Amino acid sequence: MARTPMEFTQAPMRTVRPKDLAGVFAYPRVQIARLVEQGAAVRLAHGYAVAVPDDQGLDWKPTIEEAAAGIAATIFGQRHVVLMGITAARIHQAIPRALGNAVVAVPHQHRPIALAGGGRALFVTRATERLDARLETLETGRVLVTTPEQTLLDLAKRPNLGDAPDEARAAVANLLPRVDRAKVERLARAQRALTVWHEIEKV
Repeated sequence: MARTPMEFTQAPMRTVRPKDLAGVFAYPRVQIARLVEQGAAVRLAHGYAVAVPDDQGLDWKPTIEEAAAGIAATIFGQRHVVLMGITAARIHQAIPRALGNAVVAVPHQHRPIALAGGGRALFVTRATERLDARLETLETGRVLVTTPEQTLLDLAKRPNLGDAPDEARAAVANLLPRVDRAKVERLARAQRALTVWHEIEKV
């Protein structure tokens, strides 16, 4: 098996594009394809691959959340992406099953990206530094994820984002008993979403 270069394994969320390894390989696209063929990396989407975690075997596959986080971190930088909406709810275990789309807050507009394993990474333009978020650890690295309180508000405001409205509404119900209600109200006030919060409280 070819050696996986440190520039690959230490990339944001262990994810790279061929141009990210242009200083390592003369033909990075060919070398990445070889690593994928040998099981040392997994193709996430056209032009994106993730290095298999050191403690995983050849059959390892990233979750849709890890795939979307890796692609977004590669494009925008790890500090500037935040998993949100149904994707954050999934990480907070408010949605029991994997979904077909992953939602990522990013600082600039970007088209959706079809994932090699099925589904899409959807990018939502937001002031990511203003979102209430915390670091969560995935197998591929640490990524910012909206807190349960922020996730609750986001799902209630835009239940159709990610094309899973039923799951979004169920996640709101699952998160409600777990959140700090005073904190949700503070966030709602700051984000001009008090009406949304008051509607949730009526449920």
